[in-house]
Amino acid sequence: MHLLFWIAPVTAVAALGFAGFFFRQLMRQNEGNQTMITLAGHVRKGALAYLNQQYRVVTVVFLIIAGILAFLSFKLHVLNVWSPLLFLTGGLLSALAGLMGMRTGTRASNRTTYACSQSLNQGLRLAFRSGAVMGLLVVGLGLLGISIWFLFLTSIGDASQNGIPHLQVITGSMLSFGMGASLQALFARVGGGIFTKAADVGADLVGKVEAGIPEDDPRNPATIADNVGDYVG
Repeated sequence: MHLLFWIAPVTAVAALGFAGFFFRQLMRQNEGNQTMITLAGHVRKGALAYLNQQYRVVTVVFLIIAGILAFLSFKLHVLNVWSPLLFLTGGLLSALAGLMGMRTGTRASNRTTYACSQSLNQGLRLAFRSGAVMGLLVVGLGLLGISIWFLFLTSIGDASQNGIPHLQVITGSMLSFGMGASLQALFARVGGGIFTKAADVGADLVGKVEAGIPEDDPRNPATIADNVGDYVG
């Protein structure tokens, strides 16, 4: 394996290391007063409940698509036999990045609120580093997954497959990895957008129209759904 190849996995590990470092820094910050902690807990519970429900539905869809890819691979022989597993791996890593990003974001809200009450610079630094966790996870997990699969396929492959050079076979197979990751992200984007709008409209109707409570008043339970929608979106 060429020396330049190792830049990719080393960079991926470094990105994951920085993501872990920023997350640990976040968790050491002051959570704020009891009101901040309570409201953040409600929002976190709602956001993770949505994410768990979405992942259950997406899992079924992914298994169906993986079955179709398996049929194309083992029965029709038009895809590499590893394509279904590559597809599932891409989706799994994308889902993991989304889960960790959600857990980080919902833990950063009250800590950032308290930090801003002390210093705007302190609040900005905390918010920026908390947001960087998600970006670093996406890059790190994606690049590490591709690197590991490339090493694996290179080590077990023949020089060619049906007359096609081995490197082209690997490149074509890697598209399944990207398709899985992108499909998971598409589900998150579409489902999150719909949920966000539904929660926003619900908060307006129940709080401001029916109960006469301001939209962002903590006495309005729909406000929690509205804030959950902000995170999901």
